[in-house]
Amino acid sequence: MAEPSQSLRPPVTGESPSAPPAAGLSRRALLGTAGAGGLVLGAAGAGVGYAAAPSQATPLTSVGSDRAMFHGKHQPGITEGLQARGHLIAFDLAAGAGRKEAAALLRRWSTTAERLMAGEAMTQDDTDVARDAGPSSLTVTFGFGNSFFARTGLEKQRPSALDPLPDFSSDHLDPSRSNGDLWVQIGADDALVAFHALRAVQKDAGSAARVRWQMNGFNRSPGATGRPMTARNLMGQLDGTRNPKPTESDFDRRIFVPSSGSTGPAWMANGSYAVVRRIRMLLDDWEKLSLADQENVVGRRKSNGAPLSGGSETTAMDLEKARSDGAYVVPLNAHARITRPDQNGGAAILRRPFSYHDGIDADGTPDAGLLFVCWQADPLRGFVPVQRKLDRGDALSQYIRHEASGLFAVPGGAADGEYVGQRLLES
Repeated sequence: MAEPSQSLRPPVTGESPSAPPAAGLSRRALLGTAGAGGLVLGAAGAGVGYAAAPSQATPLTSVGSDRAMFHGKHQPGITEGLQARGHLIAFDLAAGAGRKEAAALLRRWSTTAERLMAGEAMTQDDTDVARDAGPSSLTVTFGFGNSFFARTGLEKQRPSALDPLPDFSSDHLDPSRSNGDLWVQIGADDALVAFHALRAVQKDAGSAARVRWQMNGFNRSPGATGRPMTARNLMGQLDGTRNPKPTESDFDRRIFVPSSGSTGPAWMANGSYAVVRRIRMLLDDWEKLSLADQENVVGRRKSNGAPLSGGSETTAMDLEKARSDGAYVVPLNAHARITRPDQNGGAAILRRPFSYHDGIDADGTPDAGLLFVCWQADPLRGFVPVQRKLDRGDALSQYIRHEASGLFAVPGGAADGEYVGQRLLES
């Protein structure tokens, strides 16, 4: 999470404190004048239609100047911290579109993602929605659904890990908001930057693909807390305390497909599998519970995320600790107990969700919850065993409802000069 934003510079003599940046000032120029935390980018390749910057420019705040890299071993949007705004969108290829059209689309999307993540405009027809902002930690991530391979004649390249997820008792899935040929995850710390990328991805799809479904989410804004901390969900609980960390020795093995020795297709090397679930929280029922009952359902203190067995948020949970009446301090059906890797044969997932609120139903019930996104090297060894265990007795299950689902193969990052998925589409 980024540190609290730095103040903008004071107005120069004769300038109104609310005056906008000088005419013609580009997002790239703003980024180039950022303070110590900013990135200096050269003038070459500036966005089309963006004029050169004047000699004095307003520096970006730390939030605006934060930048994720498009090219790399892994795609962006997996190991980066949670962003304040998110959009998930799935596409189906248009009738008659196949491998050739899909390759051209991924090439366009990759070019656009690289530019926008660098704080530049689209190569053409930019909407100027994010003109005054820097990259704001924008990430754009691309994945392929099970149905993509039949539509492009690439069935032999489809990973077995993309086999449909099993049915779960908590599922109330809407097929129109599930799955899809192609999936795009967008995240940024500025709502306009995130929307700008969403609109760009949609425009780039052109006649090659149509939107199947789209969902909007949010998290706490960087700098909103006195120190970086685990995010809270709409139930008020800290969410993601036991997430695997990149510093752990087995992180890559659990989250990413290995570059060698894998039984899957070579094009998925250094990639990961994303499980996407729209989980509605039954907040009216949840909020009727006492604080003690809510904590027993989760197995952790609501105030600081500490396990009910004692300590701080990061203290290991003592599953054997009992009360004077012999009952376990952490109930047997507590969500945090059931999801522990050591209770699921070592299964681990990297949670990277967004909260959502899509309005209030006619009966006054909020349509709100979690856009659950989790990452793993193999969903059959990650999400599936954990969800099966939850399905058999998680105390939280009566307060949530899974309403949409998707599983997507997210290939490794594109090298310089490559587009995402090139090793699949040009194999």
